[in-house]
Amino acid sequence: MGMWIGRNRKARVTYGFDEIALVPGRVTINPNEVDITFRLPRKEAAPLEMTIPILASAMDGVVDVGFAIAMNELGGLAVLNLEGVQTRYKNPQEVLQKIVQANKSEITALLQRIYQEPIQQDLIAARVRQIKDAGVVAAVSSIPQRATEFGMIAQDAGADVFVVQSTVSTVRHISSEYRSLDLEKFCREMRIPVIVGNTVGYDVTLEIMECGPAAVLVGVGPGAACTSRGVLGLGVPQVTATVDCAAARDAYFKRTSRYVPIITDGGMSRGGDVCKALACGADAVMVGSAFAKAQEAPGCGYHWGMATPHANLPRGTRIRVGTTGSLKQILFGPAEVDDGSQNLVGAITTCMGNVGARNIPELQQTEIIIAPSIRTEGKLFQTVQNVGMGTS
Repeated sequence: MGMWIGRNRKARVTYGFDEIALVPGRVTINPNEVDITFRLPRKEAAPLEMTIPILASAMDGVVDVGFAIAMNELGGLAVLNLEGVQTRYKNPQEVLQKIVQANKSEITALLQRIYQEPIQQDLIAARVRQIKDAGVVAAVSSIPQRATEFGMIAQDAGADVFVVQSTVSTVRHISSEYRSLDLEKFCREMRIPVIVGNTVGYDVTLEIMECGPAAVLVGVGPGAACTSRGVLGLGVPQVTATVDCAAARDAYFKRTSRYVPIITDGGMSRGGDVCKALACGADAVMVGSAFAKAQEAPGCGYHWGMATPHANLPRGTRIRVGTTGSLKQILFGPAEVDDGSQNLVGAITTCMGNVGARNIPELQQTEIIIAPSIRTEGKLFQTVQNVGMGTS
């Protein structure tokens, strides 16, 4: 498999969202009659059901306590970053304002200083309780090195979901400087569902699933604020990554009868991207930049990745995405912008209706074509005028 890129070296051809399109079905369905429910498996309990298959990324410019509550009330799930400003500062709003108001030339250094403040364990429990006091689902995340410590604190405080997230996740992590997370032991000892990410490959996804997580996050470096692909040269385009990891999920299910959902994480700014991710095999998606545009987002129209404040090798940047509407508008409309970044749920249900899919599993069977120019085909005037599909 692959093409020659030089003497004795091949490279595999891979695809991103802009290089494919979905083919309309032979039967169409009323969009109001499709089922887009996402179910996250739980131990010895019924699955955790979300009425929409969308999660909000664990980024400080996207999710705080208020946003997490609002997202859950609308049917989705927002993940709170346990290593961000929410757990380092009692009054994170003051810190967020400094980030928002900083000049472009000083932002990286400022973020590095802000994130040097130690994490306060009492704030971890406090933030979880604040979310739970609103009567909604609480989902939180940390990197693998802090997962054992923070996972128990969050679980005891009432968290419903714990996400172990890093730039690249593997089961076999080698280090002589610190003790690696025993992922199988962690998933076994946690009473609540554990989501693990991020990965992009078939074999590593199988290995992760064998450790017992409730779901796996797919995506390395595609996020709008992430610079991992430029800094480290790492990444696989999300279409290929999703298809490969979905194949691992299906193979694992066939062998064990345990279904482990995959969640495509990053690289989706428009409804069409979300639809393509689901059609490529994702059971749900995790989105950041689209939600950073919400009035409820703590970043006030700015967005930055979790690796942006890295002390030695930042792999992210602060970007301005602007504030375009409420969270409800972004999810359900009515859309007031013409670029596909609002009414994401309407995009999913309308797409499903047009391909004839009654639910997400049927959407995953949609015919896909390679079509590099499909997004801009016939859209010359939009491109010239920088509107609709002509916006970058």
